[in-house]
Amino acid sequence: MLIEVESLEKIYEVGAEKVHALRGVSLGIDANEYVAIMGPSGSGKSTLMNIIGCLDTASRGEYRLEGLRVTQLSDDALARIRNQRIGFVFQTFNLLPRADALHNVELPLVYAGVRPRERTERAMAALEAVGLEDRARHRPNEMSGGQRQRVAIARALVTDPSIILADEPTGNLDSATGEGLLKLLGKLHERGNTIIIVTHEAYIASQTLRVIRLLDGRIEEDRAVERSATDR
Repeated sequence: MLIEVESLEKIYEVGAEKVHALRGVSLGIDANEYVAIMGPSGSGKSTLMNIIGCLDTASRGEYRLEGLRVTQLSDDALARIRNQRIGFVFQTFNLLPRADALHNVELPLVYAGVRPRERTERAMAALEAVGLEDRARHRPNEMSGGQRQRVAIARALVTDPSIILADEPTGNLDSATGEGLLKLLGKLHERGNTIIIVTHEAYIASQTLRVIRLLDGRIEEDRAVERSATDR
């Protein structure tokens, strides 16, 4: 099992009030799954994604990633996991505006201490995987929203992570560009990547193979997505 979550709770203290964002969530995700996490605002979906992505820690419960007990790790160890095992794709792209696409994609490898020549080779391979090798020397303001999101996906891929976490990845894109991005994520899943998308859109969730729906910090539904042969 790639991801194992047991009785996960997350409690935030807002002044004198305690807010329960997660209330005993348990689930498992295998390698090469394609999962959507859904739910209304305040359901806990972003909190769950942040914990899976090692951007936050649980108040109670257990989280294991590839058998490793993440809930017991230090901040430095969590940072290494984020850099080496998890690729992030955010709604707002989070690209450096003054850096070209190649350098933006190289960044996780810079933090990992990879040598310059290997960094460039791996970053170019990641850009090629998303169809942007010809835009390697373009800055974000010289690219469309869809191209910038593809650069963000290339950056997520460059460390060959166990998981790609996408948080509302089509939120800033028009419908046609968003459709192209979903096709790209589908191809990455077919290539062997484990992909988890956090979304509030039913159509996006329908493109995955499993939907986990949260409500008030609990799992309300966990089901496989029925797909026709022509959709696969």
